[in-house]
Amino acid sequence: MEEEKRLKLPANWEAKKARLEGELKGGQKKKECAARGEDYEQVKLLEISAEEAERWERKKKRKNPDLGFSDYAAAQLRQYQRLTRQIKPDLEQYERLKEQYGEALYPTSDSLLHGSHVPSKEGVDRMVADLEKQIEKREKYSRRRPYNDDADIDYINERNAKFNKKAERFYGKYTAEIKQNLERGTAV
Repeated sequence: MEEEKRLKLPANWEAKKARLEGELKGGQKKKECAARGEDYEQVKLLEISAEEAERWERKKKRKNPDLGFSDYAAAQLRQYQRLTRQIKPDLEQYERLKEQYGEALYPTSDSLLHGSHVPSKEGVDRMVADLEKQIEKREKYSRRRPYNDDADIDYINERNAKFNKKAERFYGKYTAEIKQNLERGTAV
């Protein structure tokens, strides 16, 4: 029965279990370091061997963190994954709910738990703070480009200015000599 139970588990169950146990031990170690007044990051780095640190750095370099913008669905998925990575579950609250609801905590198609959950004040405050942080970050991206008073005016309106910038970007290196001659007043 144990073997059958183990076969039904997902393929990455062992790795996931080891990672979660490591996170729990890390949390306990962080509390111990805080109680002693030590920096947890320094203590953690002292326990890592040089080979392990090099392997970790190589793995970190291989993974490209910024894939850039490809489409809106991919951007939304990346944001979802980033936000879910930030969530720290409250295991004590989870255990209390598990004791209170039992098997009904895990809904099925026959469950009627709709409307019975009321979020805590702390959870709502945490969500509001997170949303405000997202809005603040979003405002930094859409900034207006500063207007340069010293730049030469070679346009008649905004649309023409954009066209001229684009033309300069693509053909500027080919037309630089002609432009200089026109500015000096010597025609070829």
